[in-house]
Amino acid sequence: MLRLSGYSLFAAAGTAREAGDLAAGSALADFPLEPRRPRLRDEYGAMPITQTFDRTVADKPDAIATSFMGQQRSYGLLGQKVERVAKGLQDLGVGPGDRVGLVMPNAPQFIIYYYAVLKLGAVVVNFNPLYTEAELSDLVETVAPKVLVSFNLKAIVQKVAEVAEASAHVQHVVMIPFTNSLPFTKSLLFRAFKGADVVSKLESSKLVHHAVLMASVGQADYPEIKPEQLAVLQFTGGTTGRPKAAMLSHRNIAANVEQALDWLPPLPEGSSHMAVLPFFHIFAMTSVMNYSIALGLKMVMMPRFELRQLMALIDKQKPNVLCAVPTIFQAVINSPLREKYDLSSLEYCISGGAPLPAEVKASFEELAGATVVEGYGLSETSPVLTSNPFEGVNKAGSIGLTWPAVELSVRDLDEPSKVMPQGESGELCFKGPNVFMGYYNNPEATEASFVDGYFRTGDVGYQDEEGYIFINDRVKDMIIASGFKVYPRAIEDALYKHPAVAEALVLGMPDDYRGEAPVAYVALKAGQTVEKEALEDFLTEYLSKIEMPRDIVFRDALPKTLIGKPSRKDLRLEIEAEIEAEIEAEEAGEQQHG
Repeated sequence: MLRLSGYSLFAAAGTAREAGDLAAGSALADFPLEPRRPRLRDEYGAMPITQTFDRTVADKPDAIATSFMGQQRSYGLLGQKVERVAKGLQDLGVGPGDRVGLVMPNAPQFIIYYYAVLKLGAVVVNFNPLYTEAELSDLVETVAPKVLVSFNLKAIVQKVAEVAEASAHVQHVVMIPFTNSLPFTKSLLFRAFKGADVVSKLESSKLVHHAVLMASVGQADYPEIKPEQLAVLQFTGGTTGRPKAAMLSHRNIAANVEQALDWLPPLPEGSSHMAVLPFFHIFAMTSVMNYSIALGLKMVMMPRFELRQLMALIDKQKPNVLCAVPTIFQAVINSPLREKYDLSSLEYCISGGAPLPAEVKASFEELAGATVVEGYGLSETSPVLTSNPFEGVNKAGSIGLTWPAVELSVRDLDEPSKVMPQGESGELCFKGPNVFMGYYNNPEATEASFVDGYFRTGDVGYQDEEGYIFINDRVKDMIIASGFKVYPRAIEDALYKHPAVAEALVLGMPDDYRGEAPVAYVALKAGQTVEKEALEDFLTEYLSKIEMPRDIVFRDALPKTLIGKPSRKDLRLEIEAEIEAEIEAEEAGEQQHG
């Protein structure tokens, strides 16, 4: 399960129950391209997500869809390329239900292949291009894609080809020249100075060049696509073990986009969206790519996050919306170049991936003049479930209010069939049109993830009397110290209050006396220092004795997830590796002196 706590998208002004009872409009094809009040619950996701793309291409063919490395493409041009690629894929034998894996960073071709696959009734599988060959191979065997698509970037396509050659499932590897994404001059410069980073010739019996697909003659024979059909397989982050593939239907994805249209503030004609987060991640797939397409926005795209380039693009391209993780907002705030670039075009920003510290929100809002909100969602929920409102009360530490057509049920941690009274903590469980179909080829995990029709998030929290939801922590991360429940997030929140702390993670460690005890791992801001004893004294103002960390360990940096969230799982793996190395060193020393 990939948790996007701290993830917010949209303003919410009422409870799910109220939203479900409101009068509504018509089907997706008739929705106006502007926010509107929530529609009836059953109307969300009434049309497949492909109709969102087709509608925008038809209504705004001349509007700029993407700006990438200096090259702009219109929605009309994207539509033409989708048609060509769809025909080419169909000629390769891709049809309804077939899986097609995209192993690509952000680029216009990601969008083209994404919608070409979906229009054929096939299934997009989002792969992180930073996966190792072993990780990619394992996941390929899990979902059995017929086709893998990648750029000719050496760091990606070589491992894709190796995995494909070893797989009985993969029939074709489509290779796209990265220079196709660049304007003419930059294409020449890339060939001259970055030629070693690309593969000009790939030894693979399954290789198909992108140009072959684009040269296909005729038009694809499109099948009828129903909203209930599987559209995307999205790998969860996996708190432990192998990531699971969450099955998202056209209804799930379309519903979440429609919820966005109903709750985000209106944008003026010609607005644009800063696309720094990777499209293969559920956060950006919905909140940047599909949402922008639904409104016909320009996406100012980056293949990867680079701080100076991000600020320069905002200054030059003047995007109105920025979706980012808290570490990106923090990086901009801390940058010595922040005054050099004009960030005032940003009207609202959406924070996700981790809790958004109040001081980061306030500092960025002051710097850019934009409104920043946070909320909550998961891969399994397409992903957004809740958010703080853009207009109205933003409660510190809250993930906000439920979205329209989303219902919350707080369940007892020991007895999930029992509903907790309002205001008391339990496992947060949700249902709604954006909640996934289940895990691919994993009925046991699917069954365990639901109770009474509600999806079990694995997060512990409560809802106050005004409907605002607060998260205490993950069920699996909860520490039992001397029989008391201790939430790592509460300790991390206290650590973040110290002005010198940049990142913090708390783990439960074995303790001879208490059974378990919290240990804090902290990375300080650049140029900042603080003694452990001083930080411990600082924490006494915010934490009880049972919550106080047994130890505080300073590190230069903490491991991150692919979207920049401090990773508790990876930190634990690092610590285990360090302990094993120490044991091996001690054993080697004993043998040497034995």
